[in-house]
Amino acid sequence: MTHPYCLADEADIPSPALVFYPEFIRRNVARVVEMAGDPARLRPHVKTHKTRELARLQLDAGVTKHKCATIAEAEVLASAGAPDVLLAYPVIGPTAARLAKLAALFPGTQFSALVDSDESLAGLCSAASAQLLGAFLDVNVGMDRTGIALGDAAASLYARIAASPNLTPRGLHAYDGHNHQGPVAERVAAAEAALRPVLAFRERLTRSGFPCDAIVAGGTPTFPMYAGMIDVPGLECSPGTYVLHDHGHDSRFRDFTGITPAAVLLTRVIAKPTATRVTLDLGNKAVAADPLLVNRVHLLGVPEYAVVGQSEEHLMIETPHAADFRIGQVVYALPGHVCPTCALHRKALVAEHGRVVGAWEIAARDRFLTV
Repeated sequence: MTHPYCLADEADIPSPALVFYPEFIRRNVARVVEMAGDPARLRPHVKTHKTRELARLQLDAGVTKHKCATIAEAEVLASAGAPDVLLAYPVIGPTAARLAKLAALFPGTQFSALVDSDESLAGLCSAASAQLLGAFLDVNVGMDRTGIALGDAAASLYARIAASPNLTPRGLHAYDGHNHQGPVAERVAAAEAALRPVLAFRERLTRSGFPCDAIVAGGTPTFPMYAGMIDVPGLECSPGTYVLHDHGHDSRFRDFTGITPAAVLLTRVIAKPTATRVTLDLGNKAVAADPLLVNRVHLLGVPEYAVVGQSEEHLMIETPHAADFRIGQVVYALPGHVCPTCALHRKALVAEHGRVVGAWEIAARDRFLTV
């Protein structure tokens, strides 16, 4: 069975391999810009792909603001030419010194970070001792992972940000990763409920005389909701997965029209231990293990199967069509969760016009680059 990911030179590709399809990536970027209405409304997360090349594709599309979670990801973005980078993480411990070095190394990039406590404020102030840095107040809108609850304590913390030397208060960060409801109406209601108190809190800050221009909201599941809120000034949408997409999002969120999975895993049949079992060289060192086993991969061109087991180097399926497979046969798989899948590969092969034409380094899979 043929599909858009088939490669004419598949016999020469060692497996398992991660393959990117730039044609689909460019189409995804263009579609998300279209949905947002203006690239200035986007602040995509680099965690999905972790590559300079894909960051440059977004920059070419007019996306100038970016988001990351590690110093290595921030360095990849800055080295790709991103002018505005938000480290969406508290600056704790040695991260402060690393952020200061990074800002000195890339003076053409405006770096910001999150603050949700006096400790993270102190860390960011330490990083900003020699240069101006931005600060976003990280507010907890229900995910209960990081962020400060909206209220008097949050307002007081924002005031301390504004009073801190070399820090510029830039706004609020409101990540609602807990909102991933399948039905669109439920996700709309959840996004609106999450944003409503944030908008009221911003109004409180501005009435008190504090600049609070931007609200960085949501991730990929709620992106269509925030993209549609064009009347909210300063609202920055922060999807990440969309650039490569994956089967988990593709199967669950049907409102992502025009966005196509752009990363696949090339794997091979390595054994047929029983009449109904096929084993592939696609273990949990090659594809993210965080989805449930049944959702870990979606095999293309395989009509009936069930994933029944996985180890470090093996993926086992049960299928009534096992006799149709041959040892050494290439199979293409969509990952259930592409972001941590990318982090398992040092390089992604790049395919154009049905053939591999190069490779992109997954540079930020490492925690340290030069800083």
